[in-house]
Formats: sequence, structure tokens, C-alpha cells
Amino acid sequence: MKVLLTEDNKALQTNIVTYLQNEGIICECANSIQECQDKLVAFQYDIIILDRMLPDGDGIDIIPFIKSRNLSVSILIASAKDQINDKVDGLNLGADDYITKPYFMTELIARLKALYRRNKLDGNQNLVLGNITIDTDKQEVSVHNQILNLTKKEYDLLVYIYANKNRIITRPAIAEHLWGDYADSLGSLDFVYQHIKNLRKKIISAGGNDFIQTVYGSGYKYALSE
Repeated sequence: MKVLLTEDNKALQTNIVTYLQNEGIICECANSIQECQDKLVAFQYDIIILDRMLPDGDGIDIIPFIKSRNLSVSILIASAKDQINDKVDGLNLGADDYITKPYFMTELIARLKALYRRNKLDGNQNLVLGNITIDTDKQEVSVHNQILNLTKKEYDLLVYIYANKNRIITRPAIAEHLWGDYADSLGSLDFVYQHIKNLRKKIISAGGNDFIQTVYGSGYKYALSE
């Protein structure tokens, strides 16, 4: 899961980033509406956490920007504005959820996971890819009930491919999703190929389906029919 946190309170920003990273979530930051919009144009995110009181305006003004560009990103408003009209305004504009400050980090994580599951994983906790099963709650992958020993990156890669099963995903997109916005500046993306290769090898060795198709010159795609 890759999240864009739009929050200008540096202390809160640091706490949230640290907590999400400890949960294995890639979290990038924006401090203003303009910076958020710039990042949304340049990079892809699964979820945006949106504060309302930003230095250059009300954060909900970003929602029409997202909708007008048909960006595939879920929107969670996180604001100290706790009146019912505040929540209704945000949800009516197109936000997927609203959480009021202060909140417990455990609740934030639970809401992020619920949004990701609903909007990226067809609402399912257990994903089935042929004879491969992914338990997203336990973050376990099994083939014929045998649990595979995958690294965190390999697990995230597998879920990312499933979540984007209707399109070709490029190596830069995979790198950004698993390592953050600036992964494509590393010079070489050969490490993506290596992770794909390792993941395939572990699954096939366990008797699992080869679910990844290489699209030469473009990237990779999910190769199993439903």
C-alpha cells in the first residue's frame, strides 16, 4: 500500500509516517494543496490522507482536482473539524472516509486497510489466484495450504500485481509502489526484475500457477483468468 499524507503539522506528520512505515506501508508527504496536486500528477498512490486546514486553503478543494482527472486514489479526510456538516461536505464531494483528530493510530491503520481492501482488492480479505491464496490480514501466501516464505517486498509485489490485474504495470510503477516516489531516480530498475524472478521461482517451486506474464517493452500483467 502506498499513501500520500497531506499534513502541514510536522510533528504529527513525522509520527504518522513512522507508524505507517512500521506497518510496512510506503508513505510520502505533502505540506500544502499545491504540493499535493503536484505529487498526484507525478506519482501514483493507493490512498491520500487529507488534512483540511492547510497553509494554502481547505484540503477538500483537492477532491475536485482528483475527480476531474479520474485519478484512481481513495480519499481519507483526517481533520480536527468534527461537525456533522464538515463530514457531510467532504463525503459529498467524493471522499471515501472521514476521521476526526485526535485519533488513535490503530484506528487510522484499520481505516486505511479497509479502504485498500474495498477499492483495490474487491472487498476481499482472502485473495485467490488460481491455486495461490493470499491472506491479507495475516500477510501470508500459501499454495496447496503450504505457506510460502516470502520477503515483505515479494508479498507486497504479489498483492500489487493482483490489485492491478486489469492493466499492464511498468517497472517504474512497481518501483515507486514498493520503494517510494523517487525509486526511478536510482538509475537502474533491475532490482524489480530480480524481485519478479524470485517471487515466480518460490511460487512455481511450491506448485503454484505462474500468474505473471512479461509484456516485452512494457512491463508485466496478471496472467490468470478468473
